[in-house]
Amino acid sequence: MSPAMAATAETMKKDDPLQSQFQKGVKHLWESGIKSVPMKYVLPVLERPVAMNGESYATKLNLKLPVIDFAELQGSNRPQVLKSLANACENYGFFQLVNHGISNDAISNVLDVAGRFFELPFEEREKYMSVDMRSPVRYGTSFNQTKDGVYCWRDFLKLVCNPDIVPHWPSSPVDFRNMAAIYAKETKFLFLMVAEAILESLGLTNTENKTKEEEEDDILKELQDGSQLMVVNCYPPCPEPDLTLGMPPHSDYGFLTLLLQDEVEGLQIQFQEKWVTIEPIPNSFVINVGDHLEIFSNGRYKSVIHRVLVNSMKSRISVASLHSLPFSSMVRPSTKLISDANPRRYMDTDFPAFIKYIESSDSTKKKFLESRRLY
Repeated sequence: MSPAMAATAETMKKDDPLQSQFQKGVKHLWESGIKSVPMKYVLPVLERPVAMNGESYATKLNLKLPVIDFAELQGSNRPQVLKSLANACENYGFFQLVNHGISNDAISNVLDVAGRFFELPFEEREKYMSVDMRSPVRYGTSFNQTKDGVYCWRDFLKLVCNPDIVPHWPSSPVDFRNMAAIYAKETKFLFLMVAEAILESLGLTNTENKTKEEEEDDILKELQDGSQLMVVNCYPPCPEPDLTLGMPPHSDYGFLTLLLQDEVEGLQIQFQEKWVTIEPIPNSFVINVGDHLEIFSNGRYKSVIHRVLVNSMKSRISVASLHSLPFSSMVRPSTKLISDANPRRYMDTDFPAFIKYIESSDSTKKKFLESRRLY
């Protein structure tokens, strides 16, 4: 256990017993056999997924996201697929990617090993527990457990995907590092291919012209050398799912997020001012625009608010791969997407600004992107 993790564990021991139980996460609570949701997890009435009269605040509506066929994107139908991609990013902020080339084995292996990690005894998972948001390997609970006024029904493992960090990833289960590293490598390659298509859909690249403008070369190179954070999420069964959320409404910091989820529904997005549930498509990726892409596109592509529901019957596992520029880079609107008709809408931002903001904010009030707007 690292000194930072040891200090975290020692701090928890000094906490009052009830608070210490919450810090251990919801998997630990569920395994203890609780029959009701502790008040620490109960949302204010108007923020709950279901009202007191049993009717849902969210429209009981499942949404089929635009489906982008990656194989067609690589073929003669690319221009039409790029139009569909632009429409998805402008009007939904999300799309589902199929025929992406990542094998079913790689997908099933990472979901399996992720599930087995959360099945480990708490004492094994605890080795990686930290409240330091800068920790490259971090097991935790809720959203921002040091600031959240109300906790979320979620445990997570966050892994910075860097070759120097991989040796510090969990050593149990024994195949965890290998399976997760294979998956991380494949999703990074897929991200770069999708990112290039998104830049082309914005009119910033031309695949037939190998001589690109300096700005496009820079952004593609920065993305190639950019950051990748893998977040493995566990949402155990919840005895009173109408009172809480797996994750609160939020947008994703970064350029793009590639989400792999099991067959259990839970993801909801805000669409036309209503909460709608995304129907999982087996072996597909749900991809969403992040704050950085909205800033880079000067508001053309939308980083959409989303949240996660929980249920009383089944655990849900998801693996989110968040990609962006290097942590040291500054993010700003593309100069080619700024004009008199569409003036600059966002200030420059970087990773330290995000960390400073999130460390000072309750997750239920997370509006980082709003803090970057100029008007």
